[in-house]
Amino acid sequence: MINMERNLLITGGAGFIGSHVVRLFVNNYPQYRIINLDALTYAGNLENLRDIENAPNYQFIKGDITDEGFINQLFKDHSIDGVIHLAAESHVDRSIMDPLAFVRTNVLGTGVLLNAARNYWKDMEGKRFYHVSTDEVFGSLGETGFFTEETPYDPRSPYSASKASSDHLVKAYFHTYNMPVVISNCSNNYGSHHFPEKLIPLMINNILHKKPLPVYGKGENVRDWLWVEDHARAIDVIFHKGVIGETYNVGGFNEWKNLDLVHLLCKIMDEKLGRQPGESAKLITYVKDRAGHDLRYAIDASKLNKKLGWKPSLQFEEGLEKTVQWYLENQDWVQHITSGAYQEYYNHQYNVR
Repeated sequence: MINMERNLLITGGAGFIGSHVVRLFVNNYPQYRIINLDALTYAGNLENLRDIENAPNYQFIKGDITDEGFINQLFKDHSIDGVIHLAAESHVDRSIMDPLAFVRTNVLGTGVLLNAARNYWKDMEGKRFYHVSTDEVFGSLGETGFFTEETPYDPRSPYSASKASSDHLVKAYFHTYNMPVVISNCSNNYGSHHFPEKLIPLMINNILHKKPLPVYGKGENVRDWLWVEDHARAIDVIFHKGVIGETYNVGGFNEWKNLDLVHLLCKIMDEKLGRQPGESAKLITYVKDRAGHDLRYAIDASKLNKKLGWKPSLQFEEGLEKTVQWYLENQDWVQHITSGAYQEYYNHQYNVR
């Protein structure tokens, strides 16, 4: 076995954000052994990592973070000395339909990982447990203001409540057991390899196939958008340079109303597909608003910028162009993962027949 500088466990590494993080660490840190742990549920796809699957410093393990015996053995067998924890149930609509699934994965799973690290890391020197969370734990903003690291928690959905609970567990292990933890809370991510139940890939796919574009309520909800590759860079910086016990907000400084975003996507797609201007916008369909739908999220990422030197690399329009182009060039990937369970869910959620 090659002697590696450290053995880093990345949970949820076959998912959207996780696959970008795994790729970055495998490519940038050949002296690390990167162990990708993923249960390969509907949103986890090893096709996301075909380009690095044979790298000498990469290993994939299929497993469930709620399985205590399995996780304890994994820490021992692979001498885990660092964790980047991304594995989570993450879709608000699904959490409304099945809240206990989110409690099991996001709360219990995080607790199992923390406890395994606490038991295995007899010496905490050089160890790090990095928990990746969401801005949704802060609740909803009005028309002004931003979430900061000091914003009180006020989750409004089963998803955000489960992530808030896991954040509190991580902080408790820091205070109670001196666990070397860092936490980040990010805004909405977009980019390649995004499972198409989320807004941007859903709209791209539906525009392409001339399906209805479902917009909740009046489309006035505002989100801050972060390019996923910028998020992966932020995770790299926080893992290596973040202060133990600290939280860092990661945002793209890109606030968009949902309806305005959909119109921009329609414009980009019409141009790329050679359609008449405004043709795709006719597909916009307003649907009943989501229960507990937060009005606005906006992240103040100035702490991450000032303390660790990170800032977004792309303006939103440029990132969105890159994202649209990737989906148009990778329709085989899209068609493969939109079959079966996803299509059944989509039809149910939006009453499509």
